[in-house]
Amino acid sequence: MARELGIPTVMERPNAHTRFAYEVVRDECERIGVELPPDHEHAYNQAVLEREEAEYELSDRLLCPSDFVVETFLDKGTPSEKLIRHLYGYDEMQFHSAPRSADRSEGITALFVGVAAVRKGLHFALDAWLRSPVSSNGTFLIAGEVLPAYGDHLAEQLAHPSVKVLGHRDDVAELMRTSDVLVLPSIEEGFGLVCTEALGSGCVPLISDACTDVCVHMENAMVHKVGDVDALESHLTALHEDPRLLETLREGCLRTAPHVTWRAAGVALLDAYRETIADVKRTGADRPPLTLA
Repeated sequence: MARELGIPTVMERPNAHTRFAYEVVRDECERIGVELPPDHEHAYNQAVLEREEAEYELSDRLLCPSDFVVETFLDKGTPSEKLIRHLYGYDEMQFHSAPRSADRSEGITALFVGVAAVRKGLHFALDAWLRSPVSSNGTFLIAGEVLPAYGDHLAEQLAHPSVKVLGHRDDVAELMRTSDVLVLPSIEEGFGLVCTEALGSGCVPLISDACTDVCVHMENAMVHKVGDVDALESHLTALHEDPRLLETLREGCLRTAPHVTWRAAGVALLDAYRETIADVKRTGADRPPLTLA
């Protein structure tokens, strides 16, 4: 209806192209032998996919929070001029840094935040953690529910004395302030809001390249390619062996933080809306006709 009335329409894409997301999650589930519940948001659903792809076509612009999301749409044939960038920001009143102890005798504290599902790559994180000497005196905290089938698959790793499964938590900001690193090895992602929250908290992100490009390798984060457990293990080990590297990256987090706040994200979003309205007004007469039934 908005299209017929000539009203500019922006569709926010908080995640990758749904077809891509379905495919990579399905493939990884098959690889490790985990079956998603039929009602899980990433269980393949043809009806949902058809509706969302129709919405993609009808929208004037698709609002993408990361280069990774942009690439998934380009790969599925979406014209580049239809894609517009923005970002998500953290609430600086809630997420902020606190002084850290220089004492490293108790090792590194790593934090995973979110529903522990296959797409978030917790299995990669645990593999890397337990293969690295960081697990000898460090602590790996998991703040979020673990899907039952996935938990069964990870049972032996979750039982390791260095791993603490906290379940759903309401004190994530405090956990970030007291953790050294955030680990998020997602196989697909929209942005990973927890990454900006970690930056604001001085908690160094160790993430896959499916996450936000706000995190820059060796500037304010350590970034590995999706599924590269060896690289993630080496990153954990490097921080375990070199406290100064950890502090340098933490300083980088705090330098980046003012540019990724909620307010900064709001400015970027407003700019995206203004750009879309101007473009649609300028090219309105040339908008292609509806092609959907």
